[in-house]
Amino acid sequence: MKRVLVSGGGGFLGSHLCDRLLSEGNEVLCVDNFFTGNRRNIHNLLDNKNFELLRHDVTHPLYVEVDEIYNLACPASPVHYQFDPVQTTKTSVIGAMNMLGLAKRLKIKILQASTSEIYGDPEVHPQPESYKGSVNTLGPRACYDEGKRCAETLFFDYYRQHKVAIKVMRIFNTYGPRMHPNDGRVVSNFIVQALQGKDITMYGDGMQTRSFCYVDDNIEGMYRLMNSRDGFTGPVNIGNPGEFTMLELAQQIIELTNSKSKMIFMPLPQDDPMQRRPVIDLAKKELDWEPKIQLREGLEKTIKYFESVI
Repeated sequence: MKRVLVSGGGGFLGSHLCDRLLSEGNEVLCVDNFFTGNRRNIHNLLDNKNFELLRHDVTHPLYVEVDEIYNLACPASPVHYQFDPVQTTKTSVIGAMNMLGLAKRLKIKILQASTSEIYGDPEVHPQPESYKGSVNTLGPRACYDEGKRCAETLFFDYYRQHKVAIKVMRIFNTYGPRMHPNDGRVVSNFIVQALQGKDITMYGDGMQTRSFCYVDDNIEGMYRLMNSRDGFTGPVNIGNPGEFTMLELAQQIIELTNSKSKMIFMPLPQDDPMQRRPVIDLAKKELDWEPKIQLREGLEKTIKYFESVI
């Protein structure tokens, strides 16, 4: 049995990861300041004798004894990370330093939940891990994009300088139960609007594309990366290479919810990427991983969840 620290464990992905780690027979220390996480996400775990919750902000040092660290702490949707951009950067950078410092002291493995946002508005499509990105350092998304890029730098510097065992995962758009209804992400936005019979807000002409990975597939990739061979650091893309326009996504959601919602078109937000699709050859080779759940099946599960909470 391992004692595993999950920072951001009260969030969308973090809570699913806690579920998975407990099901594998581990003890879990869930660390969250609940800036965007929700106690409801982990309510079912509070009576589990192998689960411990610690309210803590990772921008402050943490002194605990654990065997592995998954560093997921950071607001991940534009609405939330732009609300307090300075804190977002601090969480990514100082939070990474604190978690890396803990891993260094304990001589343990640490996984960084990085993001496809490090590619910015890509000039290469689809995006392999070798692509270095196209990011506006001055824009409203930079607090997240550059914060995550700097965190990756820190992880590899700790790996080279201090021999810390690191794993870096670049997460592409992920969706599923426990998404925050008001997080501003496209899947939750469209589902909530469709269920409430409101106009569906389409930014730009709706022809921009995204690749959507169901949460269970994402967590499987994360778990496999942490348990991959020694010396394999990544970064590795984890996402679904199926590519859909925003119009296609909206049409599927309207159909699945039997909604009467109409689409309204709004200006595209600054620096919003036009295309996003991962190259997952490295994940297939090193982790024997690829997504199993297709968009329609995942949307059905996600819609069922939102019907129960809104």
